[in-house]
Amino acid sequence: MPERTVFQSVAHRHVVSVPPHASVLEAACIMTTHHCSSVLIIDSSGVMLGILTEHDLLTRVLAKGLSPQTTHVSEVMTRDPHCVGPDLKVADAILIMIERGFANLPIVSASKILGVFSVRDAMPRELGNAVSLAEFHDQVNDALG
Repeated sequence: MPERTVFQSVAHRHVVSVPPHASVLEAACIMTTHHCSSVLIIDSSGVMLGILTEHDLLTRVLAKGLSPQTTHVSEVMTRDPHCVGPDLKVADAILIMIERGFANLPIVSASKILGVFSVRDAMPRELGNAVSLAEFHDQVNDALG
């Protein structure tokens, strides 16, 4: 069975987004409605400014005692998130996520936002392949010192 690409694997083909002036509460409600773990922050001209994830909600809003009703997403989003192309293999995307501590990767092609890849989009076999790659990278790094 050929390896799937991140674009082939994404559950949500539509882009879930909010403008930078949206409140964190609005973003959380949209994420809940769409059953997704992140929302892209996109300005009026369609440019992606950042991403707001479940992790951001916990660490940058709740843990700091900020008000979800009055805090704008632009204040707590991850700016200029790491993006991947639609042809990247799922195992390679998961490897990036493991190595860099990401849970979501926007998929972009020719400046067009195609979706967001999440570990939830991966199959168990693909997760296993990525973990094997990560272990191999660790072994190589250890051997090279």
